[in-house]
Amino acid sequence: MPPSPNDFITIVSGLPRSGTSMMMQMLDKGGLPALTDEIRKADDDNPQGYYEFEPVKKTKVDASWLERAAGKVVKMVHVLLLDLPANHSYRVVFMRRNLDEVVASQNVMLQRGGRPTGGLSDERVKSVFEAQLAKVEKYLDEQASFAVLNVNYNDLLAEPKRQVEAVNAFLGGQLETDAMLAVVDPSLYRQRR
Repeated sequence: MPPSPNDFITIVSGLPRSGTSMMMQMLDKGGLPALTDEIRKADDDNPQGYYEFEPVKKTKVDASWLERAAGKVVKMVHVLLLDLPANHSYRVVFMRRNLDEVVASQNVMLQRGGRPTGGLSDERVKSVFEAQLAKVEKYLDEQASFAVLNVNYNDLLAEPKRQVEAVNAFLGGQLETDAMLAVVDPSLYRQRR
């Protein structure tokens, strides 16, 4: 018998601007309730919403939110996975995206919001992201409490049915895949490289 989402905590993770909000929306529409607080509102960069939950940012000092997360999906930026305690079982849908697209999308978002890009070159930002990803990947590989499915954002837009079926199987096979597929909107793929 396949595991039920109630047996583990589902996490959508990845770099910023890698498709994590879209995957959160897909899973929520597919029948896995999203753990969010709706503090960060939808905008031009994420017209369907961010699906964020503020307590995840403080997991290192207060992980009590995990007690109500089984059977739900929550979004965490990649580096915060390092703060999760090992006494829970996690299924991580890890979003991947071409790094040039990630950096371009992040720059557009920061500029649109009137925030500085940090003064780092795109190549330096990519190098930082690569180092962070390597550290997170190594950590996840070494922890028995994590199962990880990598989903490429670019492949998800090109072959949504195949990717959705893989995600559904990874999470126990009980999701409404047609509802998940209806979320995929190629018009939101704006930073192609």
